[in-house]
Amino acid sequence: MEVAQETLTTPAKITAVEVSGSVALLEALIVEGVDTIFGYPGGAIMPIYDALFDYNDKLNHILVRHEQGGIHAGQGYARTSGKVGVVFATSGPGATNLVTGLADAQIDSTPLVCITGQVFAHLLGTDAFQETDVINITTPVTKWNYQITDATEIPEVLAKAFYIAKSGRPGPVLIDITKNAQIQKFSYEGYTPCNHIRSYRPKPIVRTQYIQEAAELINQAKKPFIIWGQGVILGSAEQEFKAFVEKSGIPAAWTILGAGAIPTDHPQNVGMLGMHGNYGPNVLTNDCDVLIAIGMRFDDRVTGRLDKYAKQAKVIHLDIDPAEIDKNVKSTVPVWGDCKETLPLLTKAIEQKKHTEWINKFHDYTQQEVDAVIHTELNPTSPEMTMGEVIKQLNEITKGEAIIVTDVGQHQMVACRYAKFNNTRSNVTSGGLGTMGFALPAAIGAKFGAQDRTVVAIIGDGGFQMTLQELGTIMQSGIDVKIIILNNRFLGMVRQWQELFNERRYSFVDIQSPDFVAVAAAYKIAGKMIDDRKDLPAALNEMLSNKGSFLLEVMVTKENNVFPMVPQGCSVSEIRLK
Repeated sequence: MEVAQETLTTPAKITAVEVSGSVALLEALIVEGVDTIFGYPGGAIMPIYDALFDYNDKLNHILVRHEQGGIHAGQGYARTSGKVGVVFATSGPGATNLVTGLADAQIDSTPLVCITGQVFAHLLGTDAFQETDVINITTPVTKWNYQITDATEIPEVLAKAFYIAKSGRPGPVLIDITKNAQIQKFSYEGYTPCNHIRSYRPKPIVRTQYIQEAAELINQAKKPFIIWGQGVILGSAEQEFKAFVEKSGIPAAWTILGAGAIPTDHPQNVGMLGMHGNYGPNVLTNDCDVLIAIGMRFDDRVTGRLDKYAKQAKVIHLDIDPAEIDKNVKSTVPVWGDCKETLPLLTKAIEQKKHTEWINKFHDYTQQEVDAVIHTELNPTSPEMTMGEVIKQLNEITKGEAIIVTDVGQHQMVACRYAKFNNTRSNVTSGGLGTMGFALPAAIGAKFGAQDRTVVAIIGDGGFQMTLQELGTIMQSGIDVKIIILNNRFLGMVRQWQELFNERRYSFVDIQSPDFVAVAAAYKIAGKMIDDRKDLPAALNEMLSNKGSFLLEVMVTKENNVFPMVPQGCSVSEIRLK
């Protein structure tokens, strides 16, 4: 019998006691402050699950319906809580089902520790049942991975895993543990968290020379422009960022993952960047004289054509990851370091200014966008509802206080454009990888990470069908997630591209769906479908006031397009309003 019943947990060394590798693993999780695990058991990880049976009062395990759902839930948990998400999976297909989520977490800098079971060490390389080389498979999509074949390694390796996952630029770590190491007993002397690894420097040294050079450029600028990304949120630097923005007087725009670092309605917040971002921030990127990029990586969806991106501007790039500086856009002044440290130094060095005339130019473009796009999207006169009006009414009821979790597609762009975010860690979406099926499991994790907040998942009819089995996770866990399906009966974003660039040759984008409300009812989840806008306010209120999860299907117009849009291969200043 395992020694799991004993109370072993302590952050310091204790008198050695014989425990299994599985118990040592669970003790490590507790010392690291883990409270929730998302997982799915199987043969190769069964010893860990056996030990977990005696830890129900310390670790809350959520049984998902698919390992991809488990890792997306771990991502949602990490994004709203600011903690490391933890995921369990078995070997073979269990481990390979994590790969999409690992890639998503890697590109979006989400801290995860994934534990996979593996066949016995003596079977490695024999093509044993449910054996895959998970280390080589996941090397490109993890920040670090490691295979444990001896239980004595578990405390030290887990300490490194958590430290690597959450330090510097965060990311996913995978630890593969052979079955013999899970069973093996060894002399356990407690668990000590890691705070240093030789040759690993998570934060570059801040060079004050570059701070001063950046300040001089900002002080001399006539038309400076701030663009910020998720690095501000990951660095818990929201207050430092707000202080910098307000002292500088500079207009600021956000990437899709940076939303919420300052409130949507902040007077210097001029909107979203990118392919479906706001008109002014895109056009005026190619008009500013100093471009200050903070915690963002100049993704192609933000820059459009690189050879036509901000060529007139001097570029200041603040980032914790030196690999991102000069990767896509050449910087005039590189400011390496954690923005929680660099921003206060920069704020102190700059002059207090107002750039009223320059900010008004953004407002002029905003008015053009309102006239051409926004007014019609939010206040349609057509019989069918638009996605935008749903988001507008949701804003009015939630007052920008909800966590919004979006899937990938037209509804994602509409939600990110029009949702109000008064608080940080309120926008949870798949940014860099663009993973359909992300939202439903991520919303489950988001709610576990922020149980005192309202979580609303906004999903398309296509993406919902990729992971709808996670309704079973909602049913069994009793978690309260509000689900809005914006159903346009198409794979909407692909259809939009086919309309605009392939002469309306709609190739396999007309998707049929089940009765979503009936499916929800089968999982004991309340639901409603509406197709008339007069029913929308009451339906949203019913959803939000319902005790427990609720699915609201809203039938929206079939062939509505998301504008503005920067066509692929074009400059950001070539953004289209229609």
